[in-house]
Amino acid sequence: MARMTAARAAVEILRREGVTDAFGVPGAAINPFYAALKASGGIHHTLARHVEGASHMAEGYTRTHPGNIGVCIGTSGPAGTDMITGLYSAIGDSVPILCITGQAPTAVIHKEDFQAVDIASIAKPVTKMAVTVLEAAQVPGVFQQAFHLMRSGRPGPVLIDLPIDVQLTEIEFDPETYEPLPVYRPVASRAQIEKALGLLNASERPLIVAGGGVINADACELLVEFAELTGVPVVPTLMGWGVLPDDHELNAGMVGLQTSHRYGNATFLESDFVLGIGNRWANRHTGRLDVYTAGRKFVHVDVEPTQIGKIFAPDYGIASDAKAALQLFVQVARESKAEGRLPDRSAWAASAQEKRATLQRRTHFDDIPIKPQRVYEEMNKAFGPETRYVSTIGLSQIAGAQMLHVYRPRHWINCGQAGPLGWTIPAALGVAKADPEAQVVALSGDYDFQFMIEELAVGAQHRIPYVHVLVNNSYLGLIRQAQRAFDIDFQVKLEFENVNSPELGVYGVDHVKVAEGLGCKAIRVTDPAELGAAFEQAKKLAQEYRVPVVVEAILERVTNISMSTTNDIGNVVEFEEIATEPGHAPTSIRTLKV
Repeated sequence: MARMTAARAAVEILRREGVTDAFGVPGAAINPFYAALKASGGIHHTLARHVEGASHMAEGYTRTHPGNIGVCIGTSGPAGTDMITGLYSAIGDSVPILCITGQAPTAVIHKEDFQAVDIASIAKPVTKMAVTVLEAAQVPGVFQQAFHLMRSGRPGPVLIDLPIDVQLTEIEFDPETYEPLPVYRPVASRAQIEKALGLLNASERPLIVAGGGVINADACELLVEFAELTGVPVVPTLMGWGVLPDDHELNAGMVGLQTSHRYGNATFLESDFVLGIGNRWANRHTGRLDVYTAGRKFVHVDVEPTQIGKIFAPDYGIASDAKAALQLFVQVARESKAEGRLPDRSAWAASAQEKRATLQRRTHFDDIPIKPQRVYEEMNKAFGPETRYVSTIGLSQIAGAQMLHVYRPRHWINCGQAGPLGWTIPAALGVAKADPEAQVVALSGDYDFQFMIEELAVGAQHRIPYVHVLVNNSYLGLIRQAQRAFDIDFQVKLEFENVNSPELGVYGVDHVKVAEGLGCKAIRVTDPAELGAAFEQAKKLAQEYRVPVVVEAILERVTNISMSTTNDIGNVVEFEEIATEPGHAPTSIRTLKV
């Protein structure tokens, strides 16, 4: 048998589980692991500037390709607590990442030793497993179980905490005979699929709601095939955006209180049956459940059995991996079509596309300062269907989801359930690291951008190019809009006159100087007519210098983005004028009908 330190055994297991990249920050209590990482080779490490940033890089990395698992590494104490936000974000969005932390020696963990904290207890609510390994011989089994859990059922994160003495202890371990554990996922039965399809066939105006679970299961092609076989329009959720191209004839648009389309909500409210696959009925999608569920039946397919009935009781539930379910849905639908038992849905699908051509929002404005809608219009022109968009939360993300176009799975990478500010820069770096040849475009408001702005230096140091679109109104825009209900505008202004950059007026932080100081390139745009040229220049700069390039659009201070103020998807307020002629929305998927 081969003898090696437990830290070296852990690294060897990472390699055999397919890990090629890791993100982190070394420290005294994790240095033995870093020594093993260097000695083993084969895993490229990206040095973050903040350990939370490393966890978000791991999230972006995981979500870029099927089968990826991002790994983030930190030392004891605050490194682990810094990564809690990344773990919370990952479990909320069903993203498998592995967080590895160092720990004080086992003999003094309970003695308030320097940077000794019970990180496993802290992390338990936001992981599938969180464990401090106290016996070195258990390290291989714990890592093997970690990968099994991350991939099985509903995917999610794991934290492994390694005391420094455990890392240094030699154990017997033969990496050449190591094998990953089989992955477990529930599988639908044919009888279940036949019943679900029978309920769908009995309806007149059915819809498919496709969630992030379809993307996680790498089942998007099957989803499209099933939709085309049955002729049923598809509503992608925000996490499922890209399951089928935005310009597909069966794409009905998104539904919800915020990241939704006028035509998507209108079509949904006319439906009488909904088949949800790999979605969790998030409250920003459903709004008031009495409105959302009234007059329609529901079938819910989800890999996690306890997810079924958690938000509301469907008429029928199936615990199954999305790919396994869709394989059967396609098979049964093919047989039904061959026997002439599938209803003709062409009129219903056509009505959804008619709404797409008539219920549109205006994007073309020539105002100075720039109206945000124009930024997304110009992004649609500048960035093609191969673009991988990355964003987190705020008016910037909500407006982007309403107005941008996504054509492929994993090309809208958005933090959904947790929505932490600061997520976008490190996540975009993780995406660009996982797909170096991709056109990666991040989207942030000014506050999200400022939260973890130091991570731009990671892109400069490690030559990770991407384009970051920064829409700057020097406001906490989403919170300001929410404060309208309280008739206040309190503690949400980021404005100040920068003594070093008086040309900014009250826009405060000079993001161009900061980005340049961190080794990146940056362009400021104040005229909407210059946005297109700025985006083209940014793409060239990113390729030439191999660093992140920031395009800052100076926006009007106050814009209210379309959303419901009553938690009702049938009552979304259009604060701006809607499109009434084709020139108002020149990059819309369907040319406006007037």
